[in-house]
Amino acid sequence: MSKIRILPEQLANQIAAGEVVERPASVVKELVENSLDAGATRIEIEIEGGGTRLIRVIDNGEGMGEDDLLMSLERHGTSKIHSEEDLGSIGTLGFRGEAIPSIGSVAQLTITSRPPESELGTRIVLSFGKLQKVHDIGCSYGTTFEVRNLFGNTPARRKFLRTVRTEIGHIDEVIKNYSLCSPEITFILRINGRETNHLDKSLSIEERLRNIIHYEGPFISVSTSSATPHKYAVSGFLIPPEQATPGPARLRLMVNGRAVKDRMIAHGVTEGLRGFLMKGKNPVGLIHLTLPDNEVDVNVHPAKHEVRFRQSQDVHAFLSSSVGRAIQEYQHTLKNQVFGIRKNIESSPIPANTDFPVQSPFTERPTDTARHVHSFSSQDIPETREAQPTHTTAHPPSQNLRTDLQPQTIFATTGPIHKSNEETSITKNQLQNTTSQQFSRYDLVVIGQFDNLYIFCKSSEGLIVIDQHAAHERLLYEKFREQYLLRSITRQNLMFPETVELSLFQAKLVDKNSEELERMGFSFREFGGNTFILSAVPALAGTTSPRELFLDVLCHFGDERSKNSKGGFLDTILATMACKAAVKAGTELSDKEINTLLDDMAKADLFSHCPHGRPVVKVFNSSEIKKWFYRT
Repeated sequence: MSKIRILPEQLANQIAAGEVVERPASVVKELVENSLDAGATRIEIEIEGGGTRLIRVIDNGEGMGEDDLLMSLERHGTSKIHSEEDLGSIGTLGFRGEAIPSIGSVAQLTITSRPPESELGTRIVLSFGKLQKVHDIGCSYGTTFEVRNLFGNTPARRKFLRTVRTEIGHIDEVIKNYSLCSPEITFILRINGRETNHLDKSLSIEERLRNIIHYEGPFISVSTSSATPHKYAVSGFLIPPEQATPGPARLRLMVNGRAVKDRMIAHGVTEGLRGFLMKGKNPVGLIHLTLPDNEVDVNVHPAKHEVRFRQSQDVHAFLSSSVGRAIQEYQHTLKNQVFGIRKNIESSPIPANTDFPVQSPFTERPTDTARHVHSFSSQDIPETREAQPTHTTAHPPSQNLRTDLQPQTIFATTGPIHKSNEETSITKNQLQNTTSQQFSRYDLVVIGQFDNLYIFCKSSEGLIVIDQHAAHERLLYEKFREQYLLRSITRQNLMFPETVELSLFQAKLVDKNSEELERMGFSFREFGGNTFILSAVPALAGTTSPRELFLDVLCHFGDERSKNSKGGFLDTILATMACKAAVKAGTELSDKEINTLLDDMAKADLFSHCPHGRPVVKVFNSSEIKKWFYRT
């Protein structure tokens, strides 16, 4: 006797239900997708008992006649695809014809439907896979699904469900996701007779997103550049990176109107925020990717939660470049908010953020799929700009590393130093008013320095607080990047070269990476054994201990975590150099030094965050301050 048997239809449907119907939210998802495919403009969802007692989905779509209703109960009965070729270009949310029979096999299912051209509708009643009734009925056009006693015939499945509150939360997420996919459709969710969410079609995507994530601040708008025609398109909104959240990502991802979970898309968005997102934090917002149907395979997951792209590297590069371009546009918005109307401001020579391939830390020409639109590589730089490193002679260490720093030694000045009538003297935990010091080319008045770390200013936008270390670190970081790509990092010769004793491992790292260390602005030679003579350092880092800087950079070459960091190996090293060289917290700044820093920020293309993602500036508008003191 054969061991292999054909499963009964009822049992086969229950097995399929195990893949498609994971929980009540899965039922809601499948039915809402059917409503969307049917062209509905209004979808109402009613839930009782966390979805196990009742799920009712009402739509005003095209409806079905009696014949189509009966065919929809059969496994793989679908109007969405007709041939094998259709699988390669699926443009609907549903297509397999498994959802309705799978749901009907584990619940009591009633379907009422009427096409607009029919005078009467049809109602069918199914009880755990068995057809009970079929009859005509007067009803509105569209379709109503009623799912009662879900998993009533499979109690083992029901006991694996979570609490009612948890199951309702999953249902709520489904509705929110599809309301963002389809802003032209009204979604209404009722829980136990109470309306908990009403997203009217009059609300824009931005308004819906604010409603869903309870956020009132500014968004970073992400969109496809019209200047770079592409077969892909992207739209969406992200919360500024300083307000991103730790822990699980709260980034809603859509592909061709379908809510999905995709690590590659999420990574592309995170990569676009590289250098602006703090470690441990994740992007928050909405990203909707649109591409030709034949470029994406939606038939790779039983519940259609995941997709696969034909050219995943291209999609990743497109997303990261689009997000990178959006964060750069955000800089202009923030700059106008901080500095106000600017007069005759020269553009900064600091380049846009440059992408360095993670897999090859010192590749001079990043691949197209790894580059951001807001980035440039060495191949984008005219040959005439290529320059050899220049050298300057440093002061003796006692002067070169002094702590009473002047503007020209602290900041890489790109413009004239603004003079003021008097020097400020701000001691720790004091805030001295210096409103007479006008930052004249901008709508900005410097109040003073607080705690030898924060610069307080006022403008028409409100109170502005700037982190001096983070601000200077970003400026130096961008200059290091520019000089590195041009192979022209300016060196500062040490009047008294330093002797550096290394371990055997460190000495091997120097031998292995000597060319890159030279390119980064270090000059050194062997002195016997594992000892090296350090004779020059990058000029931008001239206020840092040469030995300390050299050892810190060398440490990254031997750290596997640095080499595998998602921010890129070279970026990590340059960020370290910038951090070491930047003006430190606790450093008292003069009026000249403050003005020089602000002037450089106003001219820079990128300034809002340090390369480790910490915010540089915070604006407290008048309404926020009034709320603190209950004046609103």
